[in-house]
Amino acid sequence: MINMGELFRYPMLREVEMARVEIDYGDRERYLVDAGDLLFARRSLTVEGAGKCAIVASVDQETTWEGSIIRARLDRSKADPFFYFYYFLSQVGRRAIEGIVEQVAAAGIRGSDLRELRVLHPVLAEQRAIAGVLGALDDKIAVNERIVAAAMELGAAKAARVSASAMESAVLGDILELKYGKSLPAARRVAGEIPVFGSGGISGTHIEALLEGPGIVVGRKGTVGSVYWSEGGFFPIDTTFYVVCRGDGVSMEYAYFLLKGLGLEEMNSDSAVPGLNRDRALSVRIKVPDAHSIKRFTVEARELFAMSRVREQENQTLATLRGTLLPQLMSGRIRVKDAEKIVEDHV
Repeated sequence: MINMGELFRYPMLREVEMARVEIDYGDRERYLVDAGDLLFARRSLTVEGAGKCAIVASVDQETTWEGSIIRARLDRSKADPFFYFYYFLSQVGRRAIEGIVEQVAAAGIRGSDLRELRVLHPVLAEQRAIAGVLGALDDKIAVNERIVAAAMELGAAKAARVSASAMESAVLGDILELKYGKSLPAARRVAGEIPVFGSGGISGTHIEALLEGPGIVVGRKGTVGSVYWSEGGFFPIDTTFYVVCRGDGVSMEYAYFLLKGLGLEEMNSDSAVPGLNRDRALSVRIKVPDAHSIKRFTVEARELFAMSRVREQENQTLATLRGTLLPQLMSGRIRVKDAEKIVEDHV
């Protein structure tokens, strides 16, 4: 074990407010983040968030950091930043951070707290090897995420072309309904296979679905106008709407891409608690393609959704594997060479 402060490139950690300022070249390393910098949350609304570690993977423009963040720049001759990023994701690293959080409470952790933190310190070659194994899994996850994003962009482009060629028009409320989700507090949920959707996306799981899939969830309160797709059964809570298509003329797949392109996030209500103005959304005039065009689009969209599901399921497997290997590598219960062989079978 070693004091983390002995791994820092600078003896002091500076905390600066985010600002667009002119920075002299000589001050760049003091005030700008760079690839490999570790960022720690000084405080959070939740215990789990305080002390959470992130890493700057790359930088394409000059960027500084807020006062709620502590930047740690490690001495690369002693420490591999990605190893320590994974270290602070592991149970042993999280326990060390949580120990600080419990002591400082609402005051938030400080740079001096991090400097005194005792951390594992394998030789540099082993650090890099462990980071390489775990990084290979993250790289594959990132590739899959890009493929899913590209598939959804292609679907949106196809939907836009179908809509542009339509001859008829209607208001949105003529082809679909936005119905209120149902309250399901965390205390009443039983962890299961059913995703629970809030306005920010999946917020947990439950054993019982409110609706069968496929379905669409739209953020009502909170992340207003967000649009999510659920292939299987799902439970939209009361901060959301769910979509019901009117008749057989419009498929759920077409409705999803249609809603994604309407700019619902701009349709806030004027009430004290902002939310999606349902009447305004349903009154938007849209073009309605003919049944044949929608049917053909739906077939193509289903292929894109199917491909995306395969990639997302693979990512779940990869994330589970990473979570399994992480503590074992950190504790030395599994050798790097053995972990490399396991990872090779998945990437």
